[in-house]
Amino acid sequence: MWGGEFLLADYDGFTRFGHLAYAPLPGGDAAVHRPYRTALAQLRRTGIDWSPDLPCAAACPADERRVLRRQLERNLNCVPTSSMGRLFDAVSSLAGVRHRSRYEAQAAVELEAAALRAPAGDTAAYAFALGPPQPDGGPVRADPAPVIAAIVDDLRAGAPAELVAVRFHRAVAALVHGMCVRARELHGADTVALTGGVFLNSLLSSACARSLSADGFTVLRHHQVPPGDGGLALGQLMVAARAGERTAAPD
Repeated sequence: MWGGEFLLADYDGFTRFGHLAYAPLPGGDAAVHRPYRTALAQLRRTGIDWSPDLPCAAACPADERRVLRRQLERNLNCVPTSSMGRLFDAVSSLAGVRHRSRYEAQAAVELEAAALRAPAGDTAAYAFALGPPQPDGGPVRADPAPVIAAIVDDLRAGAPAELVAVRFHRAVAALVHGMCVRARELHGADTVALTGGVFLNSLLSSACARSLSADGFTVLRHHQVPPGDGGLALGQLMVAARAGERTAAPD
């Protein structure tokens, strides 16, 4: 499952320039409704034990935890995904903000709310690891493992959920900026469209827009069309219309 994409695109096509590193989504929809499952999957991927001092481990019933461990070990019903939304879910549960979601994006929405309550004066941020350019021209992968490890360190040092949340938002904004700079260096791209459901997050959208604008990028943000499924549907229509124009054009 794709997600967390950095695309070089126009109405004629796209190149997948970069994306988040894949992580397993154990149980598919079950993980969407129970963010502690995505958090535990990210911990395992990072090589961190599911110790009970971590909120997501404490939130997962012991029987389910045993089944989930075997599921991940055997890669049973574990669709790999690079979704940014699922990473927000994982961090929300890891920080102790939301372990079960009753509606779409609840864990991410509450993580943003926690970040907005963070104490003033803190400027620290976590950091993703960016892979090198692929020799075959394949996409650059942004690995969240250092972010997950730093969150665990902060939690064990007594950091509140609000501090974890705001430092994570800063990490994502820095990732967006860094990937856009790399795209500009390699391909001359200097216009950035911030789109996708994650940019319903006003804190993240504003932070990305500020840093990119300050670095000379032209930043496009949603005003009349939503960044989620509604915008996606309109984009599909635009691409189809462009294809129709090419088909109808005389030789």
